[in-house]
Amino acid sequence: MSGDAATSGDTATGPPADSPDRTPSASRPTPGGSRRGRSRSDAERSFSDLHSGHKLAKRYRLEECITRLDGFSSWRAVDEKLRRAVGVHVLPADHPRSAAVLDAARSTALLADARFVQVLDADRHGDLVHVIHEWLPDATPLSTLLQTGALETHETYEMIRQVSAGMAAAHRAGLAHLRLTPGTVLRTGVGLFRIRGLAVDAALRGITAEQPQRTDTEAAGALLYAALTQRWPYPDGAYGLRGVAGLDRNSRDSLATPEQVRAGVHRGLSDLAMRALVNDGATAASEKPPCVTAVDLISALDAMPRIRPPEPETNLLGGYQPTTYQQGTYAGGPRVPTAHGPLPLAAAAPPALPGRMGSALKWGVSALLIAALGLGSWQIADALMGSDTPASTPSPPDQPQPEAPGDEAPGQVGSGPLPVTAVRDFDPFGETGSQNPDAASYVIDGDPSTFWHTRNYFGPGFGNLKPGLGLILDLGEPRQVSSVTVDAIGQHAMQLLAADTSATGTPGNFEDFSAVTEAVGSSVTLTAEDAVESQYLLVWLTELPRGDDGNYRGRITNVTVSN
Repeated sequence: MSGDAATSGDTATGPPADSPDRTPSASRPTPGGSRRGRSRSDAERSFSDLHSGHKLAKRYRLEECITRLDGFSSWRAVDEKLRRAVGVHVLPADHPRSAAVLDAARSTALLADARFVQVLDADRHGDLVHVIHEWLPDATPLSTLLQTGALETHETYEMIRQVSAGMAAAHRAGLAHLRLTPGTVLRTGVGLFRIRGLAVDAALRGITAEQPQRTDTEAAGALLYAALTQRWPYPDGAYGLRGVAGLDRNSRDSLATPEQVRAGVHRGLSDLAMRALVNDGATAASEKPPCVTAVDLISALDAMPRIRPPEPETNLLGGYQPTTYQQGTYAGGPRVPTAHGPLPLAAAAPPALPGRMGSALKWGVSALLIAALGLGSWQIADALMGSDTPASTPSPPDQPQPEAPGDEAPGQVGSGPLPVTAVRDFDPFGETGSQNPDAASYVIDGDPSTFWHTRNYFGPGFGNLKPGLGLILDLGEPRQVSSVTVDAIGQHAMQLLAADTSATGTPGNFEDFSAVTEAVGSSVTLTAEDAVESQYLLVWLTELPRGDDGNYRGRITNVTVSN
C-alpha cells in the first residue's frame, strides 16, 4: 500500500478493532454528550452534505474520503488552481475543536521543515473549517513496511535519526505531535522519511499530554522498537503489529529488549529504544540515563559508532551460463543495461566435435597456441637484450626529471589531479548546519555507486528555505587550482567558490568564500578563468533535480580537483 492517507488505521468507517489509537503518555478526551433530540446546525448540515466532487473554497475538489471519524473527515482532493493532489481535513465550524485545529495547522505551517508533511492552507469558509496539506502519492507508511518484516539496520538508523531531528526542531518551535505512530511516519525514498500530522492530528482528536516532549520521545522509542522487532512494545497490538507484554503498570514482567525479541538486532539501537521507552514499568537494557527529549535521542545517536549502509550485491560472473554438461560460458562480463532492458548474453559456444576429428582439431589448435606463445616470448627477449639504451640509463643532464603528480610546491601549477585530504558537508543556512555528514567522503572514494545526498525539498530552490548548500574540499595546504569536476545524479546548478589562502582552518561561514565560476549539468567541469590558490574549495549547489518520488534532492557521486 502506498499513498498519503490521513491517519493510520483509520478508514471511512473508523479504525479497525485490532489497531487502537495508542499514543504513549497522551490522554484522550471524554466524548461529549449525545446530540439526540437536538436540531442540527447549519454547519452540521453542510458537513454531512460533503461528497466526492464537492468543492471547498471554490478551489479544492474532494475526490475520495479517507477518514470519517469523531466529527471530522479527511479526503484526497485536487487543488484546481495549482492542479495538484492535496490532502484535506474538514470539520464543522461550530465543532468544539475547530479553533484548536486552526491554531495547530497555522502554527505547523510556520515551521516549514522538510522533515514534515507541510500544511498548505488552513481557514474557515462559511460553515466549514478546512486544513489543506501535502499529498504524497508514492510515500509508504512505516506501518505498511513493517507488514513484510523488520527494517534493515541502516534504514532503521536513518528513520529514528530523521524522526528525532524533526521532533527536536518542532519542540524548539513549541510544537508537539502527540500522535507519532507507524502510520504517521512515511518513507519517501531509500533511507528518507517524513512525518505527517504534526500537532494537527492531535488537535483533530482532542489529544493532550502533560509532558508533550516526553510523550513524543517515548513514541519515537516505540517506533524504533517496532522497526527493529516488527512488534509493538505494549501489551495490546496496534497498527497491524503484535504486542509485547511488560510495558504496563500492572505487569509483573519487564519489557523484553529488542535483542531478546529478535535475533541479530543492533545492540546500540536496541539499547536506545529501551532508553526512550523508560516509562510505565519499562526497564532499560543498561545503566545509561533515559532519553526524555528528542535532543537526548540525537545525542545518543551521535555517540554511537557509524552504521554503514549495506554493500550492494555484485554479480562478478554475470555472463556465466550452465549448460547440459554442467559447464559455463563467460560471455564478456555483466550485462549492459539499455533502454529496453539488459542486452542478452552471447550464445554459449557449441560443444566440441565428437570422435577422432574433434580430437585432432583440439590438439592442432593447442599446438598452434604453444608455438605462438614461444615465438612471442623469443621476440620480446630479443628486443630487450638487443636494445642500445639500457632501461637504467639516466636522462641527459640538460633534461630535468619530471615530478610525480601532486608533488608540486605550493603555488606551482601542474597538470594532474590534486589530492583531497578531507570533505565536509556545509549547510550554513540550515537549522543543524549539516546534512548527511557520514556520506561526504563518498565523493572522493572513486566509486560511482556511492554518493552524498541532501535531504528532500519541495522545489528545486530548496523549498525557498535557503539559497543553497554544498561540500567543502580540504586540499591539505594552499594549492593552485584550475578546475573541479563534479559528477552528480541529475541536472544540478552549482558554483565553485574558494577560501582565501589566509584561512587557518575550515571556514564556517558562507561569506568566507569567493565565487570562482558556475555551471549546470549532471557531470560538469567548473573551470576557473585564472587558476586560484586556496586550500579550501566549496562546491555549492543552488538548484536540485527532481527525483522519481517527486521530491527534489542533490546527489553527488564524485569530485576531482585539478591544477
